[in-house]
Parts: sequence; structure tokens; C-alpha cells
Amino acid sequence: MSCERADTLLHGYFDNELDAASAAEFERHLERCSECAEGLEALKTLRSSMNAANLYERAPASLRKRVVTKVQKARPVEIVAARKAWQWLAVAAAFVLLAYAAWRGISVYRGDSQDKELAAEVVDAHLRSLQPGHLTDVVSTDQHTVKPWFDGKLAFAPPVRDFAGEGFSLQGGRLDVVHGRTTAALVYRRRKHLVNVFIWPTSEVDASPRKGSGQGYQWIEWRKSGMEFWVVSDAASSDLEQLQRLFTE
Repeated sequence: MSCERADTLLHGYFDNELDAASAAEFERHLERCSECAEGLEALKTLRSSMNAANLYERAPASLRKRVVTKVQKARPVEIVAARKAWQWLAVAAAFVLLAYAAWRGISVYRGDSQDKELAAEVVDAHLRSLQPGHLTDVVSTDQHTVKPWFDGKLAFAPPVRDFAGEGFSLQGGRLDVVHGRTTAALVYRRRKHLVNVFIWPTSEVDASPRKGSGQGYQWIEWRKSGMEFWVVSDAASSDLEQLQRLFTE
């Protein structure tokens, strides 16, 4: 399939793995994309065929009887010992999970591979938006039009502001998907450059801006007041720094 959403969203929608906002967005996409609609029908047909094929066999009653007999003959001491062993394993596993969670909390945003992967996905989302028909779902220079458009489509309210007086004119907004999460994307124009601002809620503490680049595009990331922000564009780094300051004022 040539439609990019067939690779990123079709199977997630078919398996009911998308959140409500992403599923609603993909259903709107299905109305105008024959490729994804045909792909969805093909998946439904395949599932129906597999269900009708009965590709499984029930275990014979004699096997069940033998298993039950062996279990009943097992000595209680062995059963108790086995239970204790599993209990200790469960405790050990819990400690391992806690240690891993603590390590992830300490190492997050320190330039590890996961952080680089997220930055790459944000740049990819920016590139996708530059394709014809993907930049905005709501087109408006009025923040009072763009902000209410997100109501009911997201579980959070993104801060929508127009900075036309400072050289960043609001163009509109859309829903996007970054690293498996539904995000708000605000679109600004800086002279001849388009700027995407990706926003989603976070439980992480506030963080100072970080800068980077990828595929010829600059990005700045920061966290404030329970929100994570990523600004991406091919505009000058100083322009992105100015927009970041405007959002934090």
C-alpha cells in the first residue's frame, strides 16, 4: 500500500489498539482513502476465514484424566514447596521491576537510545505533515477557533496561542501520533518556514529546553506545567528559541 497510514494505523485500528481520538481520526481517513478501506476489508476477510477454518483440536478426555490423576497424587509437601518457590520468585520479580522503573526514571532524557528514537519520530511526524493534505485538520489563524476544535478529540486541552505580532502566525492545528501517543500539533508560519509544535501531557517534572537536529530540521523540547512540547522546523535555531520563550511566558 502507498498510503502511509496503512503502515502506521491500519493494524492498530483493526486490533482495537488505538485510543478514541486516534480511532476517530482514522475512521475519518477511511472515508476518503480507498486503499485503507480495502486493506481493512481484507483484514476482516482474513480473520473470518481463519475463524471458519477451526485451526485447533480439543485435547482428548483421556489426556485430561491422566493429568488430573497425576496432580491428585502429588504430595502436599511438594505442592507447598512449589508455592513458596513461586512466591519468592514473584517477590524477586517485583524488586527487579521496581529497580528497572527507578533506573528508567533517572536515565530519562539523558541522551539514551529511547530519547533519540523519540526525537527521530517527532522529526518524522513533521515531515509527514509537509505532505499535501496532511498539514492541518482545522485551518484558521484565530486561536479561538483552533482551541475549541480539539475539545472532545483529546483527553487534554493544548495551550493554543497566536504569536502573529511576534512573527509567528498561527495556521491551524491537527491530531497526530508520536511514539504511539495521540498528540496535538499546532502549525505556525515563520516567514517562509512552517513550524510544528507537538504537545502532549506528561507526568515528568518541568525541564529546561533541549535542542537537537535531524534530517536537516531543528528541534527544541521542554516540559512545563504537565505538558511536553516539541518545536520542529527548518527555520533558524534562533527563531525556534524565540517561539519556545513565547510559549513559556
